[in-house]
Amino acid sequence: MKLTNQQIDHLFTFTHQHYVEWFDLQSELVDHLANAIEDQWQENPKLTFGEALNAEFKKFGVFGFMDVVEKRQAVLGKKYNGIVWHHFKGFFGIPKIVLTLAMTFALFTVIKLSDFKEWIFMGLFGALIVFSIYAMIRNKKQRKKTSKANQKKWLFEEIINHYGNLSVIAIVPFNIILHLFNNIPDLFANNYWVIGLCFFLVLLSIAVFIIFKIIPRRISEYLETNYPEYKLVNL
Repeated sequence: MKLTNQQIDHLFTFTHQHYVEWFDLQSELVDHLANAIEDQWQENPKLTFGEALNAEFKKFGVFGFMDVVEKRQAVLGKKYNGIVWHHFKGFFGIPKIVLTLAMTFALFTVIKLSDFKEWIFMGLFGALIVFSIYAMIRNKKQRKKTSKANQKKWLFEEIINHYGNLSVIAIVPFNIILHLFNNIPDLFANNYWVIGLCFFLVLLSIAVFIIFKIIPRRISEYLETNYPEYKLVNL
């Protein structure tokens, strides 16, 4: 005994009613529930669709689908970190490593030759933060426009956007900023500290570029890789 199309649609509605908003995860849960219901009917054909569905849903425990959602978020979070790390490693191979070192040396030279070295460094650091916040707001507006055109939500897409927003907080370690601000004269009197801070700022700039420029441009590619149905849905 197989489920009808109407019953399949009901399962999608059921998962959404239980706080699963993402089409990819809904599809997996609907597939699981449908197979489980059909297995129950093989054992007991007298069960109604509603009875079989409720019996299967109880197996998910008190929190329903939330455990499934949290586990999938953790898996996709690791996948996102892997994507960022993949792009980041690309800057440590020739010729990009040469460019990275050249940028570090250029920044070091400018700072050492300037009478306003502390202000230059803190100004660049502040500009990086402002750009990150601006990029986060701009990307959020673009996502709203996209979501209006396409009603389906994808968990991996949300993870990418969510982690991108969190990165703004990650690059604003206020305790480190406060420490730098209080100790800038001593730090900038030591060439090794200056080189280290310049290299840190360059790496931070690369990370921001990856998170807010490279990855958002390739979201569709990542989604199509993880979900073959994404391309079909968005045709």
